[in-house]
Amino acid sequence: ERGLPLDAVHLDIDHYDGHRVFTVDRERFPKLPVLAEELRRDGIRLVSVVDPAVKAAPGDPVYDGGTAVDAFVRDASGRPVRGVVWAGESVYPDFTHPRVRQWWGGLYEERLEQGFAGFWHDMNEPVSFNAFGEPTLPRSARHALEGRGGDHREAHNVYGLCMARAGYEGLRELASQERPFLFTRSGWAGMQRYGGTWSGDVATGWPGLRASLSLVLGLGLCGVPYSGPDVGGFDGSPSPELYLRWFQLGAYLPLFRTHASLRAGRREPWEFGSEVLEHARAALLERRRLLPYFVTLSHLARRTGAPYVRPVWWSAPEDRALRDCEDTFLLGDSLLVAPVLEAGADRRVVRLPRGRWYDTTTERVYEGPGQVLVDAPLSRIPVFARAGAVLPVRGDSGPELETWAPAPGRTGGGLVIRDAGDGWDVPEVERYVARHRGGKVVVTREGEDGVSEPEWPVWVRGLG
Repeated sequence: ERGLPLDAVHLDIDHYDGHRVFTVDRERFPKLPVLAEELRRDGIRLVSVVDPAVKAAPGDPVYDGGTAVDAFVRDASGRPVRGVVWAGESVYPDFTHPRVRQWWGGLYEERLEQGFAGFWHDMNEPVSFNAFGEPTLPRSARHALEGRGGDHREAHNVYGLCMARAGYEGLRELASQERPFLFTRSGWAGMQRYGGTWSGDVATGWPGLRASLSLVLGLGLCGVPYSGPDVGGFDGSPSPELYLRWFQLGAYLPLFRTHASLRAGRREPWEFGSEVLEHARAALLERRRLLPYFVTLSHLARRTGAPYVRPVWWSAPEDRALRDCEDTFLLGDSLLVAPVLEAGADRRVVRLPRGRWYDTTTERVYEGPGQVLVDAPLSRIPVFARAGAVLPVRGDSGPELETWAPAPGRTGGGLVIRDAGDGWDVPEVERYVARHRGGKVVVTREGEDGVSEPEWPVWVRGLG
């Protein structure tokens, strides 16, 4: 109704029956598979939260199934460790045992039958509200640790990683032709093999906004390319300005969703007034336009480990002035994004790496390295394109190549990896070169079989 593109709806624990994992509240969602199919026809996917804790109640199918395969963590006396989570008194699968991971992975069949297309692991540090000295399992709890055996002091940090592995491998088995979509609150080194992550319950406020960017940058450098925050913060009530600035940042991050606790109130853009709605729509439409570029970055992350979101020193590590720049980032090689992270700001200083950069709104040219003062009205955040960049975008009538003019006599280029749809086919890497000579910008595709014209329309920007 308001012209906002929508790709996914994430359902939190309130769609469960009594907060019990792998169940559905039939009063609130009497025909969930029908709803999921109707949404899918409109291009919208459903994502389900999945918590590890299982309600300790005989008769619950998950509890009975886990008991039958001896799936739950035990204490030193051999009794199942019981904590308290959303569903009440609960037990915890020992994901450090291959047999338990296989059992748990099979449970996602119920989620697929309900029509879910993606999965969001939460509370998997793991959490217990009746803390055993800490809000997690007791340190003495026993774990398999791949057959070696050990206690929770050793298993705690890998618990979320092993849960992600269980979910990923189960989905690979149950829906082998689809790439699993999975992200997890807790994890460990190597978690990128199974999915991404998000901020967890980031605090509402300007410090939380700044922390959101630090989180994504840091995780990317640690090898986890896919992450993002809860736009607006998890708890509390953001001002319209704070919400909009968070929304504008999130539009350029890999995982982009609005989410908050029930106590925090609604987070749809129209809840913050007509001005915020208008500017949020513009940010959302720009993200939609850049989706082919995000697809390219996702494939490059898988092949090379390079994250989508990179610190500004990424392409010029020798420039010491860039090392302390924490309020700006590169999105791939082609774009530099300068979010507004302070209240009341309508201008901001941006530090540019070496080379020529174009303001993508005004097309004004700036030369780096150095600092520039640019406008940052409430309607947008500053974004710059590298001179010579060739990036895939969605045009009005299909995919296009947006080319930012190289300096006269110089060349540029870019990589494009097309979206091949679901499945495991490895798409081709297309290389494009942009040349600015004789007053003209020419873009060609160059590969092992020689030079050819691009198949997509080419739009040149930055020529005035």
